[in-house]
Amino acid sequence: MGQVYIEELSQHEGQEVTIKGWVYNRRSSGKIHFILVRDGTGIVQGVMVKKEVSPEIFQLAKELTQESSIIVKGIVRSDERAPGGYELTLTHLELVQMAEEYPITPKEHGIEFLMDHRHLWLRSRRQHAILRIRSEIIKSIRDFFDDRGFVMVDAPLLTPAACEGTTTLFETDYFDEKAFLAQSGQLYMEAAAMACGKVYCFGPTFRAEKSKTRRHLMEFWMVEPEVAYADHEDNMRLQEDLVGYVVQRVLEKHRPELDVLERDISRLETVVPPFPRITYDEAIQRLQKAGVDIKWGADFGGGDETILAEQFDRPVFVEKYPVQVKAFYMKPDPERPEVVLCDDLLAPEGYGEIIGGSQRIDDLGLLKQRMQEHDLPDEVYAWYMDLRRYGSVPHSGFGLGLERTVAWICGLPHIRETIPFPRLINRLYP
Repeated sequence: MGQVYIEELSQHEGQEVTIKGWVYNRRSSGKIHFILVRDGTGIVQGVMVKKEVSPEIFQLAKELTQESSIIVKGIVRSDERAPGGYELTLTHLELVQMAEEYPITPKEHGIEFLMDHRHLWLRSRRQHAILRIRSEIIKSIRDFFDDRGFVMVDAPLLTPAACEGTTTLFETDYFDEKAFLAQSGQLYMEAAAMACGKVYCFGPTFRAEKSKTRRHLMEFWMVEPEVAYADHEDNMRLQEDLVGYVVQRVLEKHRPELDVLERDISRLETVVPPFPRITYDEAIQRLQKAGVDIKWGADFGGGDETILAEQFDRPVFVEKYPVQVKAFYMKPDPERPEVVLCDDLLAPEGYGEIIGGSQRIDDLGLLKQRMQEHDLPDEVYAWYMDLRRYGSVPHSGFGLGLERTVAWICGLPHIRETIPFPRLINRLYP
């Protein structure tokens, strides 16, 4: 039998298979070696009995170090006590490379040490489980939109303009002019929606936020759909359908990884649309009732979002924020122009805002007025205003932050574990 992956062992019970991987751990009881082998798809225990292999191979097994790369052959045996339900009776062992003394051991390490060794830390069971769930979340998001006829359109990463305000821009030289790393692909998606109707982009975005909270990264991934002729209500329905779909996909396909993370899945099983909705006005009343000193017109901090979200068993929409705390492009509520047709979707369990969305201003005159109020330069946004000159229509969209979503679904205490190589205010290595 040629190489098989550990996740496929159930298909090969009783057969001899070849596994190519690394030593996750090893222990001996004199005449038997127990070698935990990982191959990226899972971990299996290999049992080597002294009298069943040559003395050279038994001695080699004894010398193996943590993370040495090896190729093993063995018979697949069913064992209910084993991780994954199977183990290998080893018949052969080949060394590919004997690893040096591995810096990450089963003992406790400080977070800075682990972050300095992030390139190795990814191999641990917990980090590996997070990477696999992140991969599934990305795939399920793309499947959700692709199955609904959305066109994926890539937004540029170098832009001449800000989308979310100029204080958090990374600036770079672009030949003889200034450019910025994109904070969002939204404005470009508005252009694409006028061409293709239903579009989304999915890629890295950058915010130079001088923030050390457990919810912030300097570089994070965002999915940003935009739909022509969609209003604020349509937009919220799309959001709850997406989030419900993603959570159920992870529950269906990655129960073992959620178990490794010790995630309380009962908190995820309730994540089924429709989600509750409250207005900003109602949110202010709820916060005041909870003893928070906050007045109408203020934006919410992370603590405020947590208090609101704790009152529900699934994500909750907060809609119709005051004009002054939201971005320039959001459409005012025709019945109440001091608030905009926007929403934030707050995840439960203290994970905060995972989606921000709105219906966009589709009137050129109002957009010009808002841009003047925000002191935004006409020349940089001329193309964006063109969208209101040539066949403007009502349209809506949102951005879902991938890493906050991963943190919530995995139940992680800090966002730095949600992305393979996090970029934090004090960390650009490795």
